[in-house]
Amino acid sequence: MAGTQIHPLFQRISDNHKALTPKARILGDFITANPRKAVFMTTKELAEACNVSEATVVRFVSQLGFHGYGEFQQILRDFVDTELTMLERLNFTDMKGPGSERFRRVVSEEMDNLRQLFETMDMALVSEAVDLMLKSSHIYVIGSRLSYTLSYYMGWSLTKVRKNIHILKGSDRTTIDWLTIAPEDSLAVIIATTRYPNELIRIGKLARRLDQKLLVITDGSTCPLIQFANTALIAPSLHIPYIGSPTTISCLTNYLIQELASRRGEALIKHQKKLEQAYWENDVLFNLEPEIPGKR
Repeated sequence: MAGTQIHPLFQRISDNHKALTPKARILGDFITANPRKAVFMTTKELAEACNVSEATVVRFVSQLGFHGYGEFQQILRDFVDTELTMLERLNFTDMKGPGSERFRRVVSEEMDNLRQLFETMDMALVSEAVDLMLKSSHIYVIGSRLSYTLSYYMGWSLTKVRKNIHILKGSDRTTIDWLTIAPEDSLAVIIATTRYPNELIRIGKLARRLDQKLLVITDGSTCPLIQFANTALIAPSLHIPYIGSPTTISCLTNYLIQELASRRGEALIKHQKKLEQAYWENDVLFNLEPEIPGKR
């Protein structure tokens, strides 16, 4: 579905091609033909590959409307991440050498991703997302494949903060039924991770047709669900993961839950007292027995 559309980056290159200098056109042609090579190149490496100066690379990126090479490279990374198959991802992943080296690399990459989240997140959009979760009568949290794990975590956490939370699986066709009969002031939250299952795109289209409020939480600017959303939060990754990189979305979800809780005031206390009473009456959670002095 999404593969039939030209990526915005290459659309920019195409739209500006005639206005570019001859050397900038060489850059544009190289990137269009070799995105999987260009995505890992520094400005110096890209300049050398195209036999141009680094200044030409900087001007090229600016002429396309990017604020810097880092922003340009992130957009290109999102495109490559969406297109790569699992077998191709294996070629980008070093499976040789000691496991301790892989451990350090994985942790270091996730730290990079969290730093990127911290530095780039638009907090005004985050506040909009929390407002939607606060004011909607019902919330339907939806995911599929890898993102179902994230949606279940978010939905389960939301049940500790407010009522009328529903966790739905995108691959289950009854999700269509639940959204169709949902109250008018409901909110659909779709969590989508690359490579973006078509079943979630169909659900996003359905939410738009039903004129429902839609919050999309995703890991890249190329996510095709963004076009249907009232609010979209992008938790980006600097690195291309082998299977997935759930750290940034999990961190963002944690913040959303805590911010929502902070805005509920006395309603939160009442809700959680009710839950704790039910846990105690039904012996739901493990508790250590208090030690009685003198008793063996």
